[in-house]
Amino acid sequence: MKEFTDLQTHIDKAIDWVWNLLPNLVLAIILFIVGLWVVKFLNRLVRKFFQKKDYDQTLETFIQSFISIALKIVLFVLVVTQLGVKTSSLVAMLGAAGLAIGLALQGSLANFAGGVLILLFKPFKVGDFISAQGVDGTVKEISIFNTKLNTFGNQLAIIPNGQLSNGNVINYNAEPIRRDNYTIGIGYDSNIKDAKTILLNICAENENVLKDPAPEVYLASLGDSSVNLSLRYWAKNEDFWSAKFFIHEESKLRFDEAGIEIPFPQRVVHEKGD
Repeated sequence: MKEFTDLQTHIDKAIDWVWNLLPNLVLAIILFIVGLWVVKFLNRLVRKFFQKKDYDQTLETFIQSFISIALKIVLFVLVVTQLGVKTSSLVAMLGAAGLAIGLALQGSLANFAGGVLILLFKPFKVGDFISAQGVDGTVKEISIFNTKLNTFGNQLAIIPNGQLSNGNVINYNAEPIRRDNYTIGIGYDSNIKDAKTILLNICAENENVLKDPAPEVYLASLGDSSVNLSLRYWAKNEDFWSAKFFIHEESKLRFDEAGIEIPFPQRVVHEKGD
């Protein structure tokens, strides 16, 4: 009988606790739903603000991500506080959790710090073509923890910001024009001056090749089976690949027309008689 009375007492206390908690729980759920809507609304406002102003897209993406995460953390604190958790206890809990999470997620914190460094020093921005961590591609997005690149094959490469901020990065769009160093070999019996004239004429006829600085051709080296010429020319970033592909194709066609040999590896087999 006493055990039944004790059980009934616990059940009554549990029911009272649920009824006392229920209003706060309902308010917390409402606060959570409304809070998520407010976060989305503020994110849209921030996005519209950056669209109206002429800000760097890199800054826009980074700040949007940061604001979204910060607002969700504030919402979490408000919801937990509404459930009756004391602020002092919550701060202590968040501090302990933050320490544990910080130790467990050192790499993520390094990536966050790397994102801040990229934002401050701007080694590259959205739209730049870069080479980093063995990947070549156009920067699509710079977020808090990683950077997304679109490769030549239209694949999406995701690189942690920590590696980007500490590693070597080549930014091909940092300057408005680029220089190419095109090396082509000709046979030892071919006329060097004629070959140099053909290469310079190709550059002169192509509107994508800049005339200032002027293209130059040098004898780069005397190889085992070829005389290697080095053609150096400049082009704007947006015209670089068109100029490069044109020069490669035309040099082969015109050397063939002029009878200038482009050596290729050959193997001669001698058969020894009996």
